Amino acid sequence: MRFYYDLHLHSCLSPCGSDEMTPADLAAMCALAGLDIVALTDHNTCGNCAPFCQAARERGLLALPGMELCTQEDIHVVCLFPDLERAEAFQRLVYDRLPPLPNDPAVFGRQLRMDREDTVLGEEERLLACSAAIAVEEVPALAAGLGGVAFPAHIDRPSYSLLGVLGLWDPSLGFPVAELSHSCPPDFPNRPDLAGVRFITNSDAHYLDQVWGAEHAMDLPDRTEEEVLNWLRAPEK
Repeated sequence: MRFYYDLHLHSCLSPCGSDEMTPADLAAMCALAGLDIVALTDHNTCGNCAPFCQAARERGLLALPGMELCTQEDIHVVCLFPDLERAEAFQRLVYDRLPPLPNDPAVFGRQLRMDREDTVLGEEERLLACSAAIAVEEVPALAAGLGGVAFPAHIDRPSYSLLGVLGLWDPSLGFPVAELSHSCPPDFPNRPDLAGVRFITNSDAHYLDQVWGAEHAMDLPDRTEEEVLNWLRAPEK
């Protein structure tokens, strides 16, 4: 069966995300867009995943909890998990490796924690717009150890991307897929170092009007968290 997905979405907990990206409004927009499978991946946190996943389920969507981790090299890596318990375990690991710096909302933006009814529960006081003391080479194993999957985000961009920082794709890092941005130049995947690399594309939406319609699909025997993760581990050719 074919299912339309967007596995890289931000909520109002990401300091660069719009305050309008509440868990319930984001889930509603995903449903209106015709998506079937979604994932919330705020910067260095899974704090709004529980209300988002609940709001998404109420609208008939399959939602995975996740995070867009910023590694010590300033590389963004999307990490997805099969359930909230393991996502929160990963968050604790990341929080232990974030610098003890407070967020300045006037500089970086607000970091709003909300419930599924869009009630503000508070603001995350620690700075999320920073790098964790986790090397990019550690991430695939850390995610896999909690039943998850990790892939480098928007590798075609010049900043906060694996290729922008390292210069070349390194197969030994062990990432099963790589994400291309929606505006990726058409000839970019033809780079010699990307031969044999499998690609996916997500919206990386930070605003409600950046949530796409049903453009990218995966074929699965059933719409479950584990089937989505298996598809990422060994995508279709």
